[in-house]
Amino acid sequence: MQLTRAADYAIRVMIHLAGFAPGTRASRADLATASECPEQFLSKVLQSLTRAGLVISHRGNTGGFELAPAHRGATILEIVEAVEGPIHLNICLNSDDECSRQHWCPAYAVWNDAQNALTGVLRRANIGELARIAADTRGNGKGSDSRRLN
Repeated sequence: MQLTRAADYAIRVMIHLAGFAPGTRASRADLATASECPEQFLSKVLQSLTRAGLVISHRGNTGGFELAPAHRGATILEIVEAVEGPIHLNICLNSDDECSRQHWCPAYAVWNDAQNALTGVLRRANIGELARIAADTRGNGKGSDSRRLN
């Protein structure tokens, strides 16, 4: 099980934008370079983020993309769900009537617990904190940071 590249690129872009001062815009080309994402593919990712209200798109000569002020502390869960839709580890977690076995199936509780654990971790991680960690990591010359968000 793995998140799509679109979700990964969306998180990279959002962390990058969170590192800017409020109101700062970045071009699609700059975001593609920063996120190491093909520019055409990034267009689709940015459309999803804009549709979800996480990013604001500006047209014209001074256009570009900026982080929506209300979403400077967006969670990783919000970003993933903006691109992927709601997370469901198994079809039986989609809705109460999706699977006739869910009321007696012993695996249902395992899937439910796993989904709750995953979404809980993604809900606690926010891009503002991740942007600060990225800035600290670049500032002290280290290539990676082993700190974890709890």
